[in-house]
Amino acid sequence: MAEAPVEALFFFTFAFVQGYGGIGTHKTLRHDRASENQMRRLWCRLAALILLVSVPAGAQQWPTKTVRAVVPLSAGSAVDIVPRIVLEQVAAQIGQSIVVENRTGASGTIGVRSVATSPPDGYTLLAHSSGIVVSPFTVANAHYDPIKDFVAVAPLANLPNVLVVAPTLNIRTVQEFVASAKKKRITYGSAGVGTPVYLAMEKFRLAARFEGDFIPFRGAPEVLTEVMTGRVDAYYAPLSAALEFIRSGKLVALTVSSIQRSSALPDIPTSIEAGYPNSDLNFWIGVFAPIGMPHDIVAKLNHEIGIALANSAVREKLANQGVDPMTMGVEEFQTFIKAEAISMAALAKALNLTPQ
Repeated sequence: MAEAPVEALFFFTFAFVQGYGGIGTHKTLRHDRASENQMRRLWCRLAALILLVSVPAGAQQWPTKTVRAVVPLSAGSAVDIVPRIVLEQVAAQIGQSIVVENRTGASGTIGVRSVATSPPDGYTLLAHSSGIVVSPFTVANAHYDPIKDFVAVAPLANLPNVLVVAPTLNIRTVQEFVASAKKKRITYGSAGVGTPVYLAMEKFRLAARFEGDFIPFRGAPEVLTEVMTGRVDAYYAPLSAALEFIRSGKLVALTVSSIQRSSALPDIPTSIEAGYPNSDLNFWIGVFAPIGMPHDIVAKLNHEIGIALANSAVREKLANQGVDPMTMGVEEFQTFIKAEAISMAALAKALNLTPQ
């Protein structure tokens, strides 16, 4: 960054002397063809100078080698698939490879910490979900702060959770579900305490003011099976996992936890629309970098991700996963992350969650 202005000033001085000096050799101020051509050349040089100094040197040079993107969860999950789809397109745009590396363990905190301690040079990134702001409240010895240790680069996608029940319950709206739950205590499942789907159900339950019994499972397939058979009443499921069963009529979708309706289920209201304030919980995926990464590189990467998310092939692949593209500028995304961290802290306190 420091070298570019020096070179630019040298170029400008040389251009100005050559261009203006040449014009000054005329004894009159007539605008003959030669002087006009010299003036045009001078203005072209000046325009080149403006372009040179307006683009930071770091952004001009980055990337010069392979970029590594760490996913702190296992391959095959939505948190793994979505970054691969988007970053493949980004790699094509920037002309450098982006290698996605799955580094799992300790509920994702091992991979997160590995990025937090990496050099902030733009060559090590973190692709993570809203779990980045959840884990400090649910995982013992997480050893990272999502605000102090990372710069939020860009969101990638919004993955709504959807509240589903079996058709045999004869419940067709979320209002009917809440009314039934207030009359008779319900059962609901998820992959464990502190997971985004668990928190989605807990936040909705608090907002709608009903009680229930939580049943933990290993993952989405097991919970969905139990709900479809009627052994568990409800599940706030990842949309990508439940979508095929909703479309086939094996499950009934009641509401989504996101702030906007899902494009995959446009007729299903958000929980806020359904009349339950402060019941929404965002499940999103985004890109982060170690704190201290130069702002010009952050801005360039945010810009390239935005272009990738507008690509029709990328949007089609995301739609097949039941997720919606999510775009924000750098400052907007950083503000969003801070708000999410505050929201998770309040929810953890309301639920009396302690790191396990």
